[in-house]
Amino acid sequence: MKIYSEISLENFEAWSGAVDTMNTLSNLEAETGDNIFNNLESMIEDTMGDDMSETGLNDFLWFENDTIAEWLGYSDWEELERKADGEED
Repeated sequence: MKIYSEISLENFEAWSGAVDTMNTLSNLEAETGDNIFNNLESMIEDTMGDDMSETGLNDFLWFENDTIAEWLGYSDWEELERKADGEED
C-alpha cells in the first residue's frame, strides 16, 4: 500500500542529520526574515519534482547542505550557518 500526503517543507518531521539542517534553516529564517522554507521548497519542486518520498527528502536535507546553501544564495553551508548564527559577513 502507498499513502501520499502533501505537507510544507517547514512542517516536515526530519530525522537523524536532517534535523540539524532543519534547525539551521529555522534559525536562518528567524535571523534574516526571509521565507527560507518556502523558497527552498519551490527550488526542490522545480528541480526534483513534487512527488519526493519522505526518505528522499530527508536524505537531501541531510547530505546536500552545500546545494541547499547555494540555492539560497550562499557560497557554502558554512557561510549559511554563520548567517543563521547571527555572525556578520
